[in-house]
Amino acid sequence: MKRIFTLILISLLAALVFSQVKNVIYLIGDGMGLSQIYLTSMLEGKPLSFMKTPYIGLVKTHSANSWVTDSAAAGTALASGFKTNNGMINVLPDGTVVPTIFEVAKAYGVRTGIVVTCRVTHATPAAFYAHVKSRDEENEIAKQLVESETVDVVMGGGWANFLPKDLGGKRDDNLNLIELAKKMGYTYVRTKEELLKIPANSDKVLALFAPSHLDPASSRREEQPMLYEMVEKALEILSKDDEPFFLMVEGSQIDWEAHDNDIYGVWKEVVEFDKAVQVALDFALKRGDTLVIVTADHETGGLGLSSGDYRVDVDKIRNFKRTTDWIMANYSPKDREKFKEVVEEYFGLTLSDEDLDRISTSKDPKIALGRILGEKVGVGWTTTTHSGILVPIFAFGPGAENFAGFLDNTEIPRIIMKLTGYSLQYPLLKEPATK
Repeated sequence: MKRIFTLILISLLAALVFSQVKNVIYLIGDGMGLSQIYLTSMLEGKPLSFMKTPYIGLVKTHSANSWVTDSAAAGTALASGFKTNNGMINVLPDGTVVPTIFEVAKAYGVRTGIVVTCRVTHATPAAFYAHVKSRDEENEIAKQLVESETVDVVMGGGWANFLPKDLGGKRDDNLNLIELAKKMGYTYVRTKEELLKIPANSDKVLALFAPSHLDPASSRREEQPMLYEMVEKALEILSKDDEPFFLMVEGSQIDWEAHDNDIYGVWKEVVEFDKAVQVALDFALKRGDTLVIVTADHETGGLGLSSGDYRVDVDKIRNFKRTTDWIMANYSPKDREKFKEVVEEYFGLTLSDEDLDRISTSKDPKIALGRILGEKVGVGWTTTTHSGILVPIFAFGPGAENFAGFLDNTEIPRIIMKLTGYSLQYPLLKEPATK
């Protein structure tokens, strides 16, 4: 209670003292709806860090062409303030290219950073610096990332999109974007150990820890950093000279675990994300000039906290030890007795013969396993894709009160620009979209 009161008091005082926001930390839980948040809080037995913030709102997420958005259109809305069609990144349905809030910030001399657990060319991070008609153009997105120099500090996965095929990458154009980045002044690292050794006075950093996405939070190998460790280092670098900065952080894999209808996976990914949020809040608490925003691009899975009988068996879920993806990668339901033993060992639940039949005959056995486990602990899922439900927004720091209430996702970057003093009249870019 004391910590909650302190957060509220400091936020109110900051709103009175500061007329403009100096720094912004924008944290996006991909696929993180209210159910994912509250279930994790139930399992952890305490409120999550961002649940203690003094201002909370609800956000509409629909895209220009669907009530159910994808991450490209949602990322565009969160980064540029414009609606576009699913699959498009900072290109409107009519082909108009729109600027991102990072590009606007750079015009004001603001340092920028991106920290994610997916490929840095994936939809949400790309929405802060790239302009493409299709989110699948990740080689082009990587090229734009390096050549534009829009982002000063980049941390995540996906080095394969930066290298030609003869060096183990995915590029057909023989471009070595990592060498180009080095020539442009970026310090390049590939391991957690190398990351932690980067001097705080570094100007530009490109840290890519995997050829594709980082490992899941629940089974990340030692050489890959956790999200909070990347955020700590990014804040150290971006704030070194006390100049304004804008950092975007994504808890990327909440979405994927929800796509898998995997309760344990969602739990552990939200916990990792929340640790990163706490780093951001601690930074902001010490300063008073930093706005922290926590939201989601959309909800994934249509997670319901009860599948019947007025219950959610929290204690049983706390016994879960592995993701369904890990189980299916290491064991086969065709070995029926062994599979039963494994589920008993890692989930504390007993599969019936009917359960095994359902898994074995499913088009996607992993999803079937996830849904069966959910049913046994009173948790339900309505889809393996995204839903159109509203997502929450939490805010702390100067100007946080502007994010309470009922918002559209396009309003968020526009409010940020107003609070930071970035021009809302920044012109649309007129160059044609990438083909």
